[in-house]
Amino acid sequence: MSLADYQSVEETRSRLSAYAKTGIAGLVGVGLGLAATYVATFGALPFGAAHSGPWTSWPKAGAADADPYARAIIARQATAPLGNGEGLAFVAATDDAGRPLDGSCEYRIAGSPPVARLWTINLFTPEGHLLAPGPGRRSLSSDQILRSAKGDFEIVVAPSARAGNWLSTPNGAPFAISLNLYDTNVSPTQTSLEGLKLLSIARGDCL
Repeated sequence: MSLADYQSVEETRSRLSAYAKTGIAGLVGVGLGLAATYVATFGALPFGAAHSGPWTSWPKAGAADADPYARAIIARQATAPLGNGEGLAFVAATDDAGRPLDGSCEYRIAGSPPVARLWTINLFTPEGHLLAPGPGRRSLSSDQILRSAKGDFEIVVAPSARAGNWLSTPNGAPFAISLNLYDTNVSPTQTSLEGLKLLSIARGDCL
């Protein structure tokens, strides 16, 4: 092989090596981008959360001007958040003391929710999925609540049956509580929700 031929082969190898490095870098970049998107669209919405005690709401989640991350997470999870004209949704994964909700413990939900045409209390997994069917109810609505003569009420959340308003938890498993307010007069802004007083969640005995 002549010197010219050798130099030509080396130049070809160099070009191929550069193309290979560029291709590998591109694949790595695409892979990292997809991985970052995968991670970013899991879990709770990253922006616009409003907190009131143990309860958290994302008032802009169902709005037309929701941020791109919120839209991506909602699309990935195939959920349908309440629009601003429909109501507000709150989620609690801890009690008033900040302890994660435990299915082996008893909880008492009490207080006066904001004025709404209808409100519901539902139990879910911490990831927002429906709980497996159990021995009792997993949800209650305002038109089903048993009230005292004074008009107040208390909901007991526990793994074993209780008299009155009882929601059944998965014994020993973590869970979350959602509070949905339909046709409410509460302003769906982060500032107004921060000072809103919602239902208390007090933990009792644990098995």
